[in-house]
Amino acid sequence: MADRFSRRVFLGGLGASLIPAAGLAQAPLVSLRPQIRGVPLSGAERLVAAAGLKGEVVFAVADVATGAQLEEFGDGAALPPASVGKALTALYALDVLGADHRFETRLVADGRIENGILQGDLILVGGGDPLLDTDALATMSANLREAGITEVRGAFKVYDGALPFVYSIDPGQPDHVGYSPAISGISLNFNRVHFEWKRAGKGYDVSMDARSARYVPAVDVASMRVESRSLPIYTYQPSARQDRWTVAKGALGNGGARWLPVRKPALYAGDVFRTLARSNGIVLGRVQVTRQSPQGVDLVVHRSNPLESILRGMLKYSTNLTAEMVGMAATKARGVSPGNLEESAAEMNRWASESFGVNGIAMVDHSGLGDASRIVPADLVSALVVAQKAGKLRPLMKPFALTDRNGRVVKNHPVKVDAKTGTLNFVSGLGGFLTTADGVDLAFAIFTADVAKRAKIPRAQRERPDGARSWNRRSRKLQRALLERWGSLYGS
Repeated sequence: MADRFSRRVFLGGLGASLIPAAGLAQAPLVSLRPQIRGVPLSGAERLVAAAGLKGEVVFAVADVATGAQLEEFGDGAALPPASVGKALTALYALDVLGADHRFETRLVADGRIENGILQGDLILVGGGDPLLDTDALATMSANLREAGITEVRGAFKVYDGALPFVYSIDPGQPDHVGYSPAISGISLNFNRVHFEWKRAGKGYDVSMDARSARYVPAVDVASMRVESRSLPIYTYQPSARQDRWTVAKGALGNGGARWLPVRKPALYAGDVFRTLARSNGIVLGRVQVTRQSPQGVDLVVHRSNPLESILRGMLKYSTNLTAEMVGMAATKARGVSPGNLEESAAEMNRWASESFGVNGIAMVDHSGLGDASRIVPADLVSALVVAQKAGKLRPLMKPFALTDRNGRVVKNHPVKVDAKTGTLNFVSGLGGFLTTADGVDLAFAIFTADVAKRAKIPRAQRERPDGARSWNRRSRKLQRALLERWGSLYGS
């Protein structure tokens, strides 16, 4: 319990130190509104103007010690946070589940065991572990044999009901992007399958596998066919028990590899476990997926790393699947059974309102991948101020390097930044903590977006649309300029 945020800490920190939510509606210190002719621009306005970004820019920064808002830009408008929203999800999971929480994946025997023979069913029970991988399943299969099981006479089932099934984190993304897979109560290898191709004569040898650090098991749940065309590069067609892909021959070159999303997580995990069990002399029947709560005796239990470690990896690598799974697990721990990501995110929004007294947080998922999410920067900053006083978030965040005018990283820069980045096409964000050279701690959030431009991108082109890279590059340059400004302006 000592590692969890207490309600008293969250709410008490907002007492006199932070401006009340109603106060955030007052006129900001600087504004996006046109300046009266002849009135000089403020320092922040000059930086925004120099960035040349089409769309909107909003940000806020506050003193952690006092909670005082130092600067707000954008009239309190809300923009998509992109992956900066994962910082909020991390706070949510830490507060509700606790830093020491571990997810369990189990092998359950539903039936009696006689002389190493299980007369009933064997059930692989998913417990919402976002980091379960092929190596872990291999260890579980070996431990099953060590437990004395040599044969299973009943069915082999996979239970995925610990979390709701979600077909894709963001259905608006192209079918083939690995960062928007399906979600269920069991995940394997971030619900991605490895596709590799090599030129062989006039054609190609292709493989689909569930590789990890130690194993490369082939899978049946995903198939790939090379077709003589140039576009589209990929097509996807689901069947009852298989993800069926095709790829354009004209796009393959001499060889390569990429990760593709899995849409049938339970079948995928079961497929891989059957292969690994067979290598240990245990032959299992066809995978059956169940959402009925399993009954029986635990034979093998795999426990995940502590939640704190999981969240550190999530914030470092910005893994969408991890954010969604830990977010939904936290929602269930609050006594709410969400039917989808939006319902789970709505519960997180309620938690944020209760905990921080803010009303400008409206996430539609836990990862920030959905561009319908909106956050008012000052409201996220309020949450970050309280989190920093509790000492729970900054140690998990990734250091953010500041650069010189030529874009080169400045080693041993006197201003230290730990933050979460967020990037979608024509959407960019940065939120976290800054310590000035004089040791003053600040919390900040910066969001930029050209929502209208993003809305016009065809779904098939959302992986790399024209103009997005240069737009996002200018946004990141603005973010660093603002951090430099705050680091020098708000020292002691």
